[in-house]
Amino acid sequence: MPRIPSPRPAPTLGVVPGLVIAAVTAAAAAMGALALPSAVEAQQDVRMNRTIETLEAGHPVFGLFTANLSLQNARALAGSQLDFLFIDMEHSPFDMEKLQTFLLGMQDVRRVAQQGHPQMQVTPLVRLPMNGREPMQWAIKQVLDMGAFGVVIPFVDTAEEALAVVQAVRYPQARGSEIAEPHGWRGSSPGIASWLWGVPDYRDRADTWPLNPRGDLLAVLQIETPKGVENIEEIVAVPGVGAIFIGPSDLAQQYGLPGNHPEVVAAIDRVLAACLAHDVPCGLTTSAGNVEARLAQGFRFVTVGYWGDAGIGGGTSEALGIARRASGRDGGEDR
Repeated sequence: MPRIPSPRPAPTLGVVPGLVIAAVTAAAAAMGALALPSAVEAQQDVRMNRTIETLEAGHPVFGLFTANLSLQNARALAGSQLDFLFIDMEHSPFDMEKLQTFLLGMQDVRRVAQQGHPQMQVTPLVRLPMNGREPMQWAIKQVLDMGAFGVVIPFVDTAEEALAVVQAVRYPQARGSEIAEPHGWRGSSPGIASWLWGVPDYRDRADTWPLNPRGDLLAVLQIETPKGVENIEEIVAVPGVGAIFIGPSDLAQQYGLPGNHPEVVAAIDRVLAACLAHDVPCGLTTSAGNVEARLAQGFRFVTVGYWGDAGIGGGTSEALGIARRASGRDGGEDR
């Protein structure tokens, strides 16, 4: 598919640290300043998911994993030159209270006031603990209702599993919609997410891209088994799949081979080829030593290092600098 550039009461936030309350108060003031009709109208043309905006502009995007959900880490990563963040809950506690606080900490109120709209600089995506073959509707609903801009699902092996992810991410569409299928199963309780995004039309924007050209949610599927590789052509053809991310360590482990074995290398190449054929962004982990080569191969959705649990480390900073120069983004022109 070619890519083209009565509600329920809002749930309470519970007990949040005083620092977050202060930030929220400031955010409310900033949002109030944006609530004038002209500003609201201007927001209609603003893409809330900057990672999607960057991909639509033809640029690759760069990210990092983190499992440190502290406010300090949120602040450090939100102000970086990264495009996206994989908030890891696969190998870390599945804690909605901490996620909620972390997402609040990623919204830079000063930047909102300066740019005149609430688009986050770094897109928060949550990796779930459930594999593609496991029931996950409830978990996807939870993290999206907290305000995440998408989900990352490990071990997706079939087109049926990919379809289940897309359906869990989507709301049911209005009768007569041209993109009513795949049917969405997400339940309606958008209060917190709508408030965090700072938009009056969250329900319209909270849909899977690129199936919905205006959608701001990403369904990122991880390919980590030989079965997933065998079925990759069918997986990437599922409407609503936003990106594929290869887990090279798990993939090699599932093959029972070293990561540099020709069979594993061929599997990675096959996944990339299918993504390129369907114009689906493909990613994997990279470092300063190989990020330029991976970009040249056609990978467009890469992590530049692995863990960012205390902001951006030296190795990540080096890899990010190389990646931005190699992709022509070192001047910050896409900010």
